[in-house]
Amino acid sequence: MDALGPDSPNASTFHGQVITIRGSVVDVYFADHLPEIHTLLHCPDLEQIVLEVASQLDAHHVRAMALTPTQGLARQMRVTHTGTPLQAPVGHATLSRMFDVFGNPIDRKPMPEGLQWRSVHQPSPPLSQRSTESEVFETGIKVIDVLTPLERGGKTGLFGGAGVGKTVLLTEMIHNMVHQHEGVSLFCGIGERCREGEELYRDMEQAGVLDNMAMIFGQMNEPPGSRFRVGHAALTMAEYFRDDEHRDVLLLIDNIFRFIQAGSEISGLMGQMPSRLGYQPTLSTELSQLQERIANTETGAITSIQAVYVPADDFTDPAAVHTFSHLSASVVLSRKRASEGLYPAIDPLQSNSKMANPTIVGARHDTIARQVRQTLAQYEEMKDIIAMLGLEQLSQKDRAIVSKARRLERFLTQPFFTTEQFSGLPGRLVSRDDALDGCQQILAGDFDECPEQALYMVGTIDEAREKWQQLTAQTTGDNHET
Repeated sequence: MDALGPDSPNASTFHGQVITIRGSVVDVYFADHLPEIHTLLHCPDLEQIVLEVASQLDAHHVRAMALTPTQGLARQMRVTHTGTPLQAPVGHATLSRMFDVFGNPIDRKPMPEGLQWRSVHQPSPPLSQRSTESEVFETGIKVIDVLTPLERGGKTGLFGGAGVGKTVLLTEMIHNMVHQHEGVSLFCGIGERCREGEELYRDMEQAGVLDNMAMIFGQMNEPPGSRFRVGHAALTMAEYFRDDEHRDVLLLIDNIFRFIQAGSEISGLMGQMPSRLGYQPTLSTELSQLQERIANTETGAITSIQAVYVPADDFTDPAAVHTFSHLSASVVLSRKRASEGLYPAIDPLQSNSKMANPTIVGARHDTIARQVRQTLAQYEEMKDIIAMLGLEQLSQKDRAIVSKARRLERFLTQPFFTTEQFSGLPGRLVSRDDALDGCQQILAGDFDECPEQALYMVGTIDEAREKWQQLTAQTTGDNHET
C-alpha cells in the first residue's frame, strides 16, 4: 500500500490518516508532530474506535494497537491525536462500581461524580519509599495461614488448571479482607467471561462487601490491547487507595496468564519474532512493569493475589516460570485433591511461601508447619504401598502417621462463605492461632480416636470436638436401639 505524502489534504499538526489496517493493528500517517508511544488516537468519524500508539515507524508513521474492535475503519479516514495516554478513574467514588478499561461504568448505573483521572502508565515506587518490614497477611483460611502464610504487600500466585477452584478462592479472599482487615478490595478481570463477571458482582452484593470493593474488567471477547491494559488500569486505581487514602488494598487478578496471552497476541500482530513456545520476546519486561508496581510502602500496602492458569498443568511453561520469579508465595491447586473432595484443593507439599520462616511467623508456627508438612509427605510416600499391599502391612508407627495425616488433611478443609448456597454449610473464618492449635492437637494424638468425618469441613478444632461428641452420641443411641 502506498503511504500518504506530506501534501495529503487531511494532514495537519494533530490529525493523521489511516494508511493500513491489519486486524487490530493500524498504521497512521502524521505530517508532523508525531504522537508519543502510549498516546491515544481517536477517529472522529467513528467515535467508538480507540487506538494506542505502540511504536513509531519513522518520522511520519506510527503503528497503533486498537483497544476497541475496528469494524468500519477504512483507509484515508482521519485520526485525531489526543496527546494523552489511556487514563483510569480513581477516587472513593469507584467503590461498589464496575468499570471497563476506559473507565466507563458497566453496571448499568450512571457515571459516579467526584472522580479523578490518572494515566495508567505509572512508575513503580522507588526502593527508598518501600517498607522493609515483613508482615503476615492473615486470610482466615487454615491451610494457607498455616502452611503458606501470605505477605502483606506481597504477591501470591494461585496456580492451577481449569476448574480446580481458583476463582472461588479469590472471592473468599475478598469476603475475608473486608471483614478482617477493613481494607479495600479491587478485582481485576483479565480475559474474564461475562458470566463470571456478572456472577461475581451478584455474589459480592449478596455477601454485603460491595461497598468496599471496585471491579474492572477486560472481557474475553475484547481485543488484545484492551485485555493487556486492564491490569495497568486496575493498578492505577489501587495505587490511589494506597498513596492518597493510606489504606491497605487487596488486589485480585484473575487471570495473570491472560495478561501474558494478550501481550503475546499483540506481539504477533506487531510482527515481532516469537521466542520459546511462541511467547513474545518481551514477556519478562512486560510482566515486570506490571508486577513491580505492586508494593508495600510506608503509607499502605497493595497485597496481590493472582490466579495463574497453568497450560496443560505444565509448570515449566514460560508463563508460569516468569510469574513464579515475582511471587513471595505460591499456592498450588491440585486436581487430585479436588477430586477427593478436599476443598480448598490446595496441595500442601507443592505450595510454598518465603514467609514460612521462624524469624517472621515465630518458632511455634514454624515448628507446627514443618511437622504438618513432614507428616503429609510421609503419607504421600506410603500411598503406593497402601494401594498395593493394604494398610495392614504397615508397621504400627507408619499406621499412626497415616492416621494423623488423614485427619490433618480433613481438618485443613474449610467451608467458604461464598459457597454456602452450593454446599449448604455456613462459612467459617479461622484465625491463625486457632488453626495452629488444631494442627498441634492432631499431631499430639489427641484426635487419634476421632472419626475422620468429624474433622471434615469444620472451622476450629473445638467445632470438630463438638461434632465428634455428636457422632459418638448418635452411634451410642443407634447401638441401644439395636
